[in-house]
Amino acid sequence: QAARAQVAATCSVHFPCEVPQLAPAMSYETADSQKEEFRKYLEKNGIISQLTRVLVGLYEEPERPGNAIDYIKKYLGAPTGVDVEELRADNDELKRQNADLEAKVASLTSQLKELQAEQAEG
Repeated sequence: QAARAQVAATCSVHFPCEVPQLAPAMSYETADSQKEEFRKYLEKNGIISQLTRVLVGLYEEPERPGNAIDYIKKYLGAPTGVDVEELRADNDELKRQNADLEAKVASLTSQLKELQAEQAEG
């Protein structure tokens, strides 16, 4: 419980309040309202509570993991060790193969219709 409170305090101080620099013409009230709106969005979608759980889990881990990012990804259920570029290349190749097969189906369908028309005439 104490760990959760400590991590939550750290999160609320650092995470939601860090907003990109705003244009100098914007008033502080606008910046504060944007921060508050963003904080409400994060809270409404369960992001703050989920991040708090992840950070508490990391804090309570007896041995610090070598790669904290992989720990967080694993905790959140994201696949680790996946080569995104390889998956994209595979996807592009499969799309190309699919387009080729669709063209072949269209060509064969056309040939079939021609043969059926010739057979009907003859």
